[in-house]
Amino acid sequence: MKEEMVVGLSAPGPVGRWGAAPPQALLERMKDYDQEGAFALWDDLSPEDRELLVRDIESIDLSRIDRIIRRSIGSQGERGMPLPAVEPVPESSVSKVEDRSPEDKERWWKKGLKAISEGKLAVVLLAGGQGTRLGSSDPKGCFNIGLPSGKSLFQLQAERILCVQKLAAQSTENPSNTVPIHWYIMTSPFTDAATRKFFETRRYFGLDADQVTFFQQGTLPCISADGRFIMETPYTVAKAPDGNGGVYAALKSKKLMEDMTARGVKYVDCYGVDNALVRVADPTFLGYFIDKGVSSAAKVVRKAYPQENVGVFVQRGRGGPLSVVEYSEMDAAMTTEINQSTGRLRYCWSNICLHMFTLDFLNQVANSLEKDSVYHLAEKKIPSIHGYTTGLKLEQFIFDAFTYSPSTALFEVMREEEFAPVKNANGATYDTPDSAKLMLLRLHSRWVVAAGGFLTHSVPLYMTGVEVSPLSSYAGENLEAICRGRTFHAPSEISF
Repeated sequence: MKEEMVVGLSAPGPVGRWGAAPPQALLERMKDYDQEGAFALWDDLSPEDRELLVRDIESIDLSRIDRIIRRSIGSQGERGMPLPAVEPVPESSVSKVEDRSPEDKERWWKKGLKAISEGKLAVVLLAGGQGTRLGSSDPKGCFNIGLPSGKSLFQLQAERILCVQKLAAQSTENPSNTVPIHWYIMTSPFTDAATRKFFETRRYFGLDADQVTFFQQGTLPCISADGRFIMETPYTVAKAPDGNGGVYAALKSKKLMEDMTARGVKYVDCYGVDNALVRVADPTFLGYFIDKGVSSAAKVVRKAYPQENVGVFVQRGRGGPLSVVEYSEMDAAMTTEINQSTGRLRYCWSNICLHMFTLDFLNQVANSLEKDSVYHLAEKKIPSIHGYTTGLKLEQFIFDAFTYSPSTALFEVMREEEFAPVKNANGATYDTPDSAKLMLLRLHSRWVVAAGGFLTHSVPLYMTGVEVSPLSSYAGENLEAICRGRTFHAPSEISF
């Protein structure tokens, strides 16, 4: 009878190695940061789920996250305090297309190729996003925009790197000695495995496997308006990637800036994956950057029209640093104001996520951003144990760096030559795969005609064109031998 009573008393199931209560030391730490609510459903969890919850919380750097949450929410409260007055970017800070002489462009091109041939340039690609708005769960870089070649964004960019490497080698006294440009590709937890597999199965598109380094951006807990963790499941804290500005913290934590230093890198080209016309490792931009002797630079295009939904560069206070103001932060007067002396919009220089930094500045900005720990708060629907709930994601943006730069130069480029964003599915009014494809085909058709070639076409030429393989030409150069006197039927790929 006694034995039966003992069995009866022990009827509650096994409690697991943590016992009936959460680990005391971890619970006390969570209380220190007002996050003990993460253990609210502990009593309802199985031993296996309790183990998952403990591991999940132990994977979070609680002191760092607490600092980020407090400072980011605190900075929101300070938004009512006056910021330095926003001024237009000084004309002297911008290299405008019409002001460049052929001699300037030639000098910058050669200077850039020389630095590349000496191994001084690395390239960082921001590729953490999925193609959700394109109707795909694959990484955006895997997307095929419908070119005659069927090439993905990743392949186009890899082949442009191959072409620049070859051009740099040919500019030296030893053309057979090709110095590889190291490509650092930032993924996210959602794109990392698929991106690596995409490159491996395609043999890195002709690049050496050891010149490509993949690294993941960080994630941060999603929080309620009062700074508490949102629970995605009873045993998992909801988390989201830390924005494309997470590249700075990721490069630092993975020790990749030390890796760049060891490789002799001095300059870093940083860009977003979803631009079909991006000139990766652009020698002209690099040469201009070196010539100016600045810490940071950005390619810009002029706003197409006042209401265009793009962020623009501004100056924070007279003589202050350049920074980016998002379109949502601009009032109607600021959006439409005209500079009477130029006839342009006063705030016209659009940020298109094509940036150049010195490695020394990258190190400095990674330390400064971490020290300040102020993130943008984005109100989003967060998956939680209560269904989708309104909460906050913590993000940094790539352009946050410019506020810390002692000197920034802007380099205007032509939209139709270098900016074909791929953000929305076909059928949308702008930034679709079809619009990007047409921009590329039209640009390459102009290259072919300028090189002495002819085009035939069975549909109106404004709806089609030819594609020049990046392996044949980086920016329209060296096409005469291929094109002069020859006729090409559009659409098709020209590859020699």
